[in-house]
Order: sequence, then C-alpha cells, then structure tokens
Amino acid sequence: MDADKSSSEKLVLEFKEDTELTEMMRRRVSSLQKTGQKRQDGERLLLPHEAVHRLDFPLQELSFSRWYFSLSGHGRVTITGISQHWTPDLTNLMTRQLLEPIGTFWRNAEDPEDSPLKCLEADMQEFGERIAELAKVRKVMYFLFAYKDGSTAANLDCTIEFIPEK
Repeated sequence: MDADKSSSEKLVLEFKEDTELTEMMRRRVSSLQKTGQKRQDGERLLLPHEAVHRLDFPLQELSFSRWYFSLSGHGRVTITGISQHWTPDLTNLMTRQLLEPIGTFWRNAEDPEDSPLKCLEADMQEFGERIAELAKVRKVMYFLFAYKDGSTAANLDCTIEFIPEK
C-alpha cells in the first residue's frame, strides 16, 4: 500500500469559507452604516469584496510544504491571516490582529487563461511557514480572502500542504 503510505506523509487542508462569520461581519458594517456610528479605533471592517475563510488543523505539529491554488479566468486574490482566537460574539476584528506577510496570487487580464498564476514566492513561503507555526497552538485559524480584478470565490481553489512532524 505505497499510495496510502505516501498520502499519510502529507496533509492537504482546504480553506473553507466561514459563511456565518462572514455574514456576521457584514452585519456589523451594515449596522454601523444604518446608525451612522463609526468603527472602533483600530477596528478592521470587512470590505464588500472580502470573505472569511478558516483552516481546521487535525494535527498541531506540522511543517509547511506547499500551496496549491488555481484560479479560472483572471484576477487577484489576497489572503491575510488573523492572529486572534475568534470569539465573534465578544470581539471585533482589530487591525493589529492581521498577520504579515500576506499571500497574493494573480493572473492579469492580458495573460492567457492557461498561463500559470503569479505570486510573490518568498511571501507565500514565509506565510505558509507562519501558518504551520500557529498550527502548533491552534486547532482553527481564520483568514480574510480579498477577491479583486475579476476573481471570485467561485473561480478559486486554494489548499495548503503540510508534512506532519513525527
């Protein structure tokens, strides 16, 4: 069973949209707009082209291996990690809780649709390593996905691969 052995040496996790949390954050923006209130000092409001995604870690001791992303068509996707342990009923997202670096990948409108996606490789590597670091103390991590220049959640597939530490 070589196939089983090789697949057990890798852990590929999918970024899943957290529609409930995204909707709750959109309601916060809507509420502030309706009441004419301002956001709290340092609060980070969800923008219309953003959605919250999550990664669930079944293991904590992981080493980053690689990203898998595909985008049909053109556009730009930016992924920002959130450092807080989320308690959306008690806390709002604050700017200081956003992690650096961010992950960005894109395909320009003039690029052929079958051309490879572009990314900032060093940032994507560091970002993956940072996620693996945080997985050591978390079972769940949240991310803001920003869809720009024609990209949408429907035309994106994004996963991250780790190697479990023994």
